[in-house]
Amino acid sequence: MKRFRVRLTWIMIVMIGLSVTAAGFLMGKTYKDNHIAAQEESMLREMKVINANMEWEIGSVEETAAYFKQKATTIKELTGARVTFIGKDGKVLGDSDYDAAEMDNHLDRSEVQQAQAEGAGNAIRYSDTVGQNMLYVAMVADTKQKPSNFIRLSYSLASVDSSVNKLWTVLIAGLLLLFLLAAAVSYRVALGLTRPLEQITRAARRIKAMDYEVRVDIRSKDEIGELGAAVNSMAEGLQVQMNRIQQNETQLYSVLDNMASGVVMINPEGRMVLLNRRAEEVLGFEYREMVGRHYSEAKQQYELSQLIQQGLDNQRPLHDEITFYFPEERLLELNLVPVYETDKSYGGVLLVLQDVSAIRRLERMRSEFVANVSHELRTPITAIKGFAETLLGGAVHDPVMSQQFMGIIYDESERLNRLIGDILELSKVESRRVPLQMSPVDLSAFLNRSIVVMESEAAKKSITLETSIAEGIYLEADEDRLRQIIINLLQNGINYTPEGGHVSLVASLTTREDGIEMVRIRISDTGIGIPKKDLPRIFERFYRVDKARSRVSGGTGLGLSIVKHLVELHKGTISVDSTLSIGTVFTLELPVIQY
Repeated sequence: MKRFRVRLTWIMIVMIGLSVTAAGFLMGKTYKDNHIAAQEESMLREMKVINANMEWEIGSVEETAAYFKQKATTIKELTGARVTFIGKDGKVLGDSDYDAAEMDNHLDRSEVQQAQAEGAGNAIRYSDTVGQNMLYVAMVADTKQKPSNFIRLSYSLASVDSSVNKLWTVLIAGLLLLFLLAAAVSYRVALGLTRPLEQITRAARRIKAMDYEVRVDIRSKDEIGELGAAVNSMAEGLQVQMNRIQQNETQLYSVLDNMASGVVMINPEGRMVLLNRRAEEVLGFEYREMVGRHYSEAKQQYELSQLIQQGLDNQRPLHDEITFYFPEERLLELNLVPVYETDKSYGGVLLVLQDVSAIRRLERMRSEFVANVSHELRTPITAIKGFAETLLGGAVHDPVMSQQFMGIIYDESERLNRLIGDILELSKVESRRVPLQMSPVDLSAFLNRSIVVMESEAAKKSITLETSIAEGIYLEADEDRLRQIIINLLQNGINYTPEGGHVSLVASLTTREDGIEMVRIRISDTGIGIPKKDLPRIFERFYRVDKARSRVSGGTGLGLSIVKHLVELHKGTISVDSTLSIGTVFTLELPVIQY
């Protein structure tokens, strides 16, 4: 813009200089022409006066030469002009400066020929004798006579040239001053024109660089002011649009990044153009690694590549479930839909990946649960029905057999009642519909009461209950649910410990790695133990290590599952460690204060 300003300034200076120079030339020429014209008129008047006092017919040649010489000399003294008298034939009759006898015939002089034709004539030419430009004016002595004598006056133009030179000196000096003034004015005018344009240009560049907060400070009401206002309006409009686009883009990326499903967009050429965070986790590669690259470059299963290619070729929705083994084994539900742009052109495909491993696992667990419940309910019902039919068939009349059968029916109905109760309890616990009534619990007193409850059942098998409980420990818990946890674990230990064995309970205070105080309760037994292959599953519903013995002991297979859910409701953890034929240890950790 500075170069433009300089160019504009020079253009204005040159235009002004040319204009002034042309005006100077015109003025000088006009001045010179007017001066010469005025001189010619003055010389004509003088020649008319001279002609009025002249006698052209004198006599002899000598007398004539002396007369005209004397007249010419006298007139020159009066007017200062060179005077020449010319005869009809062009011969010089007398001259104020030179000897007429030695002068050439003047009939061929241009001013003489013009005077002969028009009555008066003039000419300007350089005189070698004087070394100056001379103005020659001639007129006929008698316009009625053809041919006629001539009078010619000549003046030096040195004064005219001197005046013109002075004029040129003044003009040049004025021109220089005018140039300086014109330069200042031109620069000021150019600055006034270019400075707003510079602002507009800078603003346009910043708008091009996506800086839409820029504004042009132009307050004039001319065309440049209107242009600046238009640029400001454009920048404001673009800023609003870009803010809206950025807000929509942020919302879109926020939605995509927080979706539970993986989303991958692939253009018609097969290149990945969009990949959200969940898709990265599911497919096992990062956004920057694959965006812009062909989907076949992703190290994935052949089935996925085949599905994508089929969707790109057919341009119709596809659905499938594929088991993935990288980065870990999982079952994915794939939905592939074609994408069309606003102009209805084909824009590629959108792949939505949903990890349904947990859903399918829950469906399988639900099916297994229903099957297990049906089986567990059918067993006591079948026993009750069978013995009831036997009694109805006549066994009721046998006192011994009827007493035995009635006892079996009672035991099975109790088992059925416990099973239904545990199923309802587990359902409430799993659905989080168990409101916990938190209160401070004196752990030592609480555990000692729980041991007293289980002493009679342990005594039936001659099992010794041992305790080691630290004093002064209080924790925040639901006392009824905590008792349910402890009684269940103690009962489990008693049931699977042979006669004469030991069941111990140890309670102490510990601190977790993050600094939270925890109560640790260890319930161990000297029972049959649990195989290592079964340890990960013992907290599952209806899972039994020894199904025959579990039924004999009256277990429903739901106790440990209920315990695990109640512990989690207390924000605690439970773990198990066991060795066959040696015993089992359940370790329960609960926070002292619920957080």
